[in-house]
Amino acid sequence: MKAPIKHQNRLARKRRVRAKVSGTAARPRLSIFRSLMQISAQLIDDESGKTLVAASTKELKKTANIDGAIKLGEAIAAKAKDKKISTIVFDRNSYRYHGRVKAVADAARDAGLTF
Repeated sequence: MKAPIKHQNRLARKRRVRAKVSGTAARPRLSIFRSLMQISAQLIDDESGKTLVAASTKELKKTANIDGAIKLGEAIAAKAKDKKISTIVFDRNSYRYHGRVKAVADAARDAGLTF
């Protein structure tokens, strides 16, 4: 019965991160979700509770590996530029800043977003 404890630990990590990170209309939060099959990213305005921009590897027809994460970072940055968003706050959710999550962040940074 390790699964419930593992899930509770993941949610506790998520709460710790979200306690420190909040997005505004001027500086939205880039939230990452990754699973085995796909990675998704959203720019969220927490004050109004709205998603401003969203992208996923599923809509890009990419797999959830490092290459797909890089394409996702570039896509979310391009969509943010279309909405005139240049500065963001990065929310890694409950994941380590490593591997696919880091690849999304680095690609978004290289494409012009400021963290």
